[in-house]
This record gives sequence, structure tokens and C-alpha cells, in this order.
Amino acid sequence: MCFHFLKKFMRSTILSFISIALLSFSIGCKEEKKAKSKIVEASEKVEKPKISVIDTVVVKDKPEDVETPKDMVWVPGGVIVQGAVPQDKAAMGHEKPAHKVAVDGFFMDIAEVTNSEFKKFVDETSYKTVAEREIDWEEMKKQLPEGTPKPHDSVMEPGSLTFKKTKSSVSNLYDFSQWWKWTIGADWKHPNGPGSSIKGKGNYPVVHISFEDAQAYCQWANRRLPTEAEWERAAKGEHLNSTYFWGDEDAQLSKKANTWEGEFPVTNIKTDGYEDRAPVQSYPPNDFGLYDMAGNVWEWTGDWYNTNYYKEMSNTIVKNPQGAVSPYNQRDPYAKEKVMKGGSFLCNASYCASYRISSRMATSLDSSLEHLGFRTVATANMVRDKTK
Repeated sequence: MCFHFLKKFMRSTILSFISIALLSFSIGCKEEKKAKSKIVEASEKVEKPKISVIDTVVVKDKPEDVETPKDMVWVPGGVIVQGAVPQDKAAMGHEKPAHKVAVDGFFMDIAEVTNSEFKKFVDETSYKTVAEREIDWEEMKKQLPEGTPKPHDSVMEPGSLTFKKTKSSVSNLYDFSQWWKWTIGADWKHPNGPGSSIKGKGNYPVVHISFEDAQAYCQWANRRLPTEAEWERAAKGEHLNSTYFWGDEDAQLSKKANTWEGEFPVTNIKTDGYEDRAPVQSYPPNDFGLYDMAGNVWEWTGDWYNTNYYKEMSNTIVKNPQGAVSPYNQRDPYAKEKVMKGGSFLCNASYCASYRISSRMATSLDSSLEHLGFRTVATANMVRDKTK
């Protein structure tokens, strides 16, 4: 529900709160001695790794005794450079410095979790997403500056954030409240708000999914969310030093990904074929057979977002890094955020271009938005355990 973004101009309604939230959330979208590398084994959560030389072998190939689960592919392990490549002119400060990581091979969903797949989970478990639940003010205010007034009960209703095009050009692309709004009744079954539906859209990515929702699905499916390092390893394919999963050519964007084309947020000329979300597998896969590793909807990872994390990783090679040990966002000290990757149908070169491999965004645990979904991964051992 994005309540951690509330920082300035506090007013008395959820709508006002959420508008300001997006301002804080999205400013990150505009921001902007060599040492001998050593391989270290990551602890469960890494913030300042202790450098110790060890013997380590990265698992590259799929074990012969493990079958690939349905609708997943094996991502071979290896050492990659995580973060912005030198030729990426749109790279932001929190994508730097680039640093080497060693990642064991793993299985990954070929596409985002779909409405049909999420519905099966809900039907079997009666799970209710965060966007569908009554708002807990006592919990919400823990993430806000002390003394923040409680909104009126009439607007303390379940809902989520939805996108609305503006009627005219926007001069200030920092003010995201101009095209985002808090919509009561918006959730995974009603992605554009009341009156909308997922009927006939079973193969579309499920959205309005919070981190808690994604974790609940993973537990049910015997999966987990990818780490940020795993996600980048998967997205790169064989293009280990490229800006995009297909190379460095901007001209191919409309053929490779679902993004915003035209004047944002006024007119989407839909050269790529879609106004908003597209069915999964609508665009060509990357080298590993993974779809939508750029655009369509953002995807959760399991890593905490910490402004300083990349800087602390710059002189080491960490094996299977799990992200920062604790969250920290210098723009919002109240925030407890996870990293999301991949960009969405709203990404446009005029303000974030987050369909780049190294793009990353910070999002609170209870955030649910019209352009945020997820996909899952599994290790070989997780698959073995499930088949026992």
C-alpha cells in the first residue's frame, strides 16, 4: 500500500498520502584504487562482507538427477558483473559501482506468475492479499513520521495504486501524483479498479501483489523469490556486458519489450502493441528462454534495498549474495524496502528507462501497484525435496 512513502505535505486522506508517497518513491528514478578481487561465501544477509579467501565452485550445469519443473528453465551458474555497464548512459547512482558476483545455477519461471496461477493458489488456500484487507492504522503509522494524523475512516478502505494518463503534457516529471492515484477496490482481481476484471486474462501477469503476497505464494508452490544477483544473472543470458538482454540497441525496444512509447504520461502510441499490461510471453525470450525480463511489470526480489550496498560490495566477489543485512534508504529513513527489477509498461526513456538489466527500484513490503508482480525460482535441492 506504499504508506512508507509519506513524507511531505501531509494531508488528511489516503489519496493525498499516496500521491506524496509516489513522489518520494520515484525521485530515485531520476537520481543520478582498484583492489584484488576475492571470492567469499555470503552469509544469509550480506551488508559488509568479511573478506576471506575460500575454495569455491559455482554450480553451472543442471544436475542430471533433477528434472526441470514445468514452465521453468535452468539458469546456468557463473560469475557476472552486477550493476551498470560502462556504456549505459541512463544508469543511476544506486546501480553503481558494478561488482562481480558468483551465482550457482537455479531454476526460474519462464514468465511472471499469471492471474490463472495466482487464482489457483487463492482457490486452494483462501488467501486474501494485502490490497484486499482492512487497513490497520496501528501498523501503518509505525512507518510514518511521529504525529502523522489518522485519515478519515471513509478513506481507510482496502485498495491499491492505479495509473491514470494525464490530459496534457507534464512539465514536472518528479510529481508522480499527477498520474498515480489511490483507488479503493483495486486489487489483483480488479487491476484497474472497481469495474475492471481479469476475466479472459488468465495469461496476464498478476499485479497488485505485495511482498507478503508473493512470499505466501512461494511457500505454497515450494518456490522462493530470486535474489537481485540471480535476477540479473538470468536477465543477462549470454549478453554479459550489455545494457539490455538483447544488446545495446535502443531501436529494438518496441520489438523486445512492453514499455511506454510516446509522450509520458499523456500518449502511448503502442508501437509495441499494448497500452498497459501484456499477456506473458508476448515478446521474444532472452538467451535462456525467459520472457519479460524487460518491461511489462516490475518483479519482486528477496533482497533488502540499501543505498550503500553496492559500494560495500565493490572490492569482493561474493558467492550467492543475499542482499543487505538490513534496509536503508537515505531518502526515507522510515522505509523498509525490497528491491524490484525489470521495469514495466510505464517505463519511458524520458524519466527512468528501467527496462535496462541493471535497473533497480526500492519498494516497501506492503506496496501493491498496477505494474508490480513477481516470478519465482527454485534450487535443485528444492526440486529434489518436492519430489521425495
